[in-house]
Amino acid sequence: MTQIAAPLVKELRERTGLGMMDCKRALTEVGGNIELAIEHLRKNSGLKAADKAGRLAAEGLLGLKVDDEGQTGVLVEVNVETDFASRNSAFVDFVDRVTQKAWEQKTDQVQALLDGDLEKARQALVQEIGENIDIRRITCMSAAHDGRIGAYLHSNKRIGALVHLSVNDARLGKDIAMHVAATNPQAVKVADLPEELIAKEREIYAADAGRSGKPQAIIEKMIDGRIRKFLNEVTLVEQPFVRDADKKVGHLLKAAGGEVLAFKRFEVSEGIEREEKSFAEEVAKQAGLTEGS
Repeated sequence: MTQIAAPLVKELRERTGLGMMDCKRALTEVGGNIELAIEHLRKNSGLKAADKAGRLAAEGLLGLKVDDEGQTGVLVEVNVETDFASRNSAFVDFVDRVTQKAWEQKTDQVQALLDGDLEKARQALVQEIGENIDIRRITCMSAAHDGRIGAYLHSNKRIGALVHLSVNDARLGKDIAMHVAATNPQAVKVADLPEELIAKEREIYAADAGRSGKPQAIIEKMIDGRIRKFLNEVTLVEQPFVRDADKKVGHLLKAAGGEVLAFKRFEVSEGIEREEKSFAEEVAKQAGLTEGS
């Protein structure tokens, strides 16, 4: 068997970012030729990435990019398995790369973005950090020379928003995007809400109010009051502005002579169902104490 010198393993590790044992095995298999070892590792990276593809990636970061004129903006979510890995500098760089490419291509199609070098980079990173990585979603918003795209990304890079304003007001755009990120409205205005949603809320309130024992006329007023409160809470223009609760978002827009044409908000891992695991069971499994181990 070829003896592999430690400096050679160290060099391969520095060039690939992989673990010492992976590097030593690769060098052993190709007789100590570092270039062949790199080629060998690249060929096997896809297999290693496929092994991890089924594992839940429910942590991660958002990426945001808007051009200086506020005409096009993209917001992307890239997931990884652990919060620790989401702080890995290589993962952070990959999120930036995905964001830049999405902005350049003006696309919200994940598969189209992955075709080519980006998928190779994803697989290589899966191999490097040992966790599944998933480009979960992308939203691309264009003002098309009409108004402006406002954007906000929270400092933890886990909550962000894009807003299409009908007026070219950079400050207002950022303020409204920040507000959307903070409050998570369901629609711009009441007319945009699904009728089924309002009907369902009314049904819930009616069942609750009916147990009060009050006269029907009073019950109807109670229901109407709660519906109005609900609509004010979930529609953007009716919400109190986060920076000044005395003003509604709608008042700010009216003063600027504009309106919100569309908005999109991302929060990392929202909607992902996580499997609840017992820590004791995980420890037992690792220690080989569970049945069948």
